[in-house]
Amino acid sequence: MSLDRSVLVFAGIMVLLSVILTAFVSPLFVWLTVFVGLNLLQSAFTGFCPVAIVFRKLGVKPGCAF
Repeated sequence: MSLDRSVLVFAGIMVLLSVILTAFVSPLFVWLTVFVGLNLLQSAFTGFCPVAIVFRKLGVKPGCAF
């Protein structure tokens, strides 16, 4: 799996996890969803993604976007 797809999978998992935590644990977990969304927006405009840096250091093969 390429770095681009890994970042998208991670973002999707984090959004789904935050929705589940918001529904069953505390409504304050909605801020995790907001954080993930803002991070996706800023990476779309700047090309900087902290998760991509971590995945690259873990040895995930590079993709086109990051």
